[in-house]
Amino acid sequence: MAGKIFYRERTKIGTGKKAPRFKLVAVNDIDLKIYAKHLRKQELDQIAEAIGAELVELKVDSKKGGAEEVEV
Repeated sequence: MAGKIFYRERTKIGTGKKAPRFKLVAVNDIDLKIYAKHLRKQELDQIAEAIGAELVELKVDSKKGGAEEVEV
């Protein structure tokens, strides 16, 4: 694997909307520039496959609105 791409689901998006649901949070060991603010899961999958990276989803704590720590 070339590295890891960390992403999370957006918290302020309604259900049934046709808007991208994910936000890129961080990358590890990858020389990558992302110009979009929000991405669709299919787009994240295509980027990860093209560069040989692993996707890591960060779980969102609905009570606090923040992301939980993920052990890597």
